[in-house]
Amino acid sequence: MNTVAPERFPLFSASELRRRALHQVGSPLEVAWREHGDHLLNPDMFEMIEAMTLRKAAVLVPVVDDGEEASVIFTTRTATLKKHSGQVAFPGGSIDPQDASAERAAMREAEEEIGLPVDYVETVGRLPDYLAASGFRITPILAIIRRGFDLKPNPAEVHDVFEVPLSFLMNPDNHQRDSRVWNGYERHFYRVPYQDHMIWGITAGIVRTLYERLYA
Repeated sequence: MNTVAPERFPLFSASELRRRALHQVGSPLEVAWREHGDHLLNPDMFEMIEAMTLRKAAVLVPVVDDGEEASVIFTTRTATLKKHSGQVAFPGGSIDPQDASAERAAMREAEEEIGLPVDYVETVGRLPDYLAASGFRITPILAIIRRGFDLKPNPAEVHDVFEVPLSFLMNPDNHQRDSRVWNGYERHFYRVPYQDHMIWGITAGIVRTLYERLYA
């Protein structure tokens, strides 16, 4: 029987990311978190975190459709926030009882934080959860964003918004490894420097998972 190969698009286009997101291979998402990102670098610590009571959260990984070269939206959190202040992050937050799904929570948070209208957002899949030492089980929601939006960052939560080419993020040469001592544990993590921004911690761990799950 003849089979037709799936259509492929420019490697770092939003269309190709959509295709890869919809046809992920590997372990089921429920258990795949152990196999990706900085979870692999800290197996003992993340097993300890898994045993904690974790609050459910979601972040939007917003990939802007710019033809052959997509870009990804990041925020810098304000310095006054109680958790992860001043860090580079994806828009997102806790999944509230009124949220019908992690997708709805991520889109709601993106609209609240940076004014991204839901009409411009097409969710195309999930990545494995990220277990955060701050007490959250975070579900990353992959989304394609149509150009034409006018972002309005909420100054109470977001200091600034910037974009990074997907090709830069998906180049493993840009994924640097670092470590710090946290609560008596040596915590290994990724960091991805870009211009005057430092993507690290949870956000870099999700970027690394995106690379390993879809592009490695």
